[in-house]
Amino acid sequence: MYRFDLTDVQWERIASFFPDCYHHGQAGRPWKDHRPLVNGILWHLHTGAPWPDTPQRYGPWQTVYDRFNRWRKDGTWAKILDTLLLRLDHRGFIQRDLWCVDATVNRAGAAAAGAKKKSGPSAAAGRAKGDANDRAPRTCAGAFPGRLRHQGPPGL
Repeated sequence: MYRFDLTDVQWERIASFFPDCYHHGQAGRPWKDHRPLVNGILWHLHTGAPWPDTPQRYGPWQTVYDRFNRWRKDGTWAKILDTLLLRLDHRGFIQRDLWCVDATVNRAGAAAAGAKKKSGPSAAAGRAKGDANDRAPRTCAGAFPGRLRHQGPPGL
């Protein structure tokens, strides 16, 4: 078993959410076992690596990627998440008084920080005036250290 692989107990909790490998007796080639593909999807989500870098032990990366997308589109992942959260809630493990969002990887465009639109001949040509140092990004420093210009002091 590898670092991001599901344990037997974890797999038993979610295995019933995935479609039958034999298409419920209908025509079609049987699917490969879902468990290694799910482990490959979890490996990808944990590492953030590109899909083609998925280790071969999980199967072809295209198959892992295709199953991830198929199950995303048909709502399989949402059903799993809803069911697991409901179980935790019934057991009293979810506290509803505080929810935090880790926004360390959220990015905003330049316009979100109050950047002005380009205008004039340099904008039309797609080139900035001056040398390379003039094109370096500038900070949006305001009166308060560590705050953006449009943000007030902490706590207000």
